[in-house]
Amino acid sequence: MKICCEPTIAFEFTMNLSNLPTWFQPRCLSLVVAVLFAAGGRSFAAAADVPLPLKLPLPSFIGTPDDLPKGEHIEPPKDKPRAVMLAPNGVWNVALNRKVISSDKNPISGNMSQITDGIKEAVEDNIVELHKNVQWVQIDLENDYDICAVVLWHNFREMQFCRCVVVQAADDPDFTVNVRTFFNNDYENIAGLGLGKDKQYFETHEGKLIVTKGAKARYLRFYSKGSNVSALNYYTEIEVWGLRSTAADVSLAPLSLELPMPGFK
Repeated sequence: MKICCEPTIAFEFTMNLSNLPTWFQPRCLSLVVAVLFAAGGRSFAAAADVPLPLKLPLPSFIGTPDDLPKGEHIEPPKDKPRAVMLAPNGVWNVALNRKVISSDKNPISGNMSQITDGIKEAVEDNIVELHKNVQWVQIDLENDYDICAVVLWHNFREMQFCRCVVVQAADDPDFTVNVRTFFNNDYENIAGLGLGKDKQYFETHEGKLIVTKGAKARYLRFYSKGSNVSALNYYTEIEVWGLRSTAADVSLAPLSLELPMPGFK
């Protein structure tokens, strides 16, 4: 007898009940099915923590300019590499090659597929250039995932900070159901999404890593409104690190089980 289960990961279990007493076979089968479903649902919280397998592009500049903007809403540039983030074992970039749409229907250069193609070096041909004013790009992960982190590269060819950066998730593509905000540095509420309390940050090859603490998400949207050096909006790459959501809906149906005839009355 073979049993196939897929709470989050497909696997097959084979067992032979013919050597067991007939009265015990249904009980044994029920126990095995319960154990398989309990073990098959991979828990985000229970997974062992390991370093996030993030591969950074090469730096595009060396050193830090002396004349960088400063202010209460600007995070000073760091003088050492970012600390390694620990994440559940098995996380992967679930945004890789996923479909991207944008508020800008006619980008100045590049195409939306480049934002999730895994290529993030600071080369002009790798960067998608959008028009000025508030613009957004949106990723459909195609399934629900438990997200541990988002990493975002706008344009790190030179040291600059982007304005009105907001990262949100929702349960629907129109962003009307269960909208949650993971990051918001729009301290003037220019985008109309609420006053942001996060700091503006300088673009580097490390990207902006945003911790999302295992939030369940399928649709993610990323807003911006130019930078301190350009009114245009740029996107090089977006990565979303997570596991298939254990909270995903599972369709239940009666188990097709043929029982043997009773061995006694």
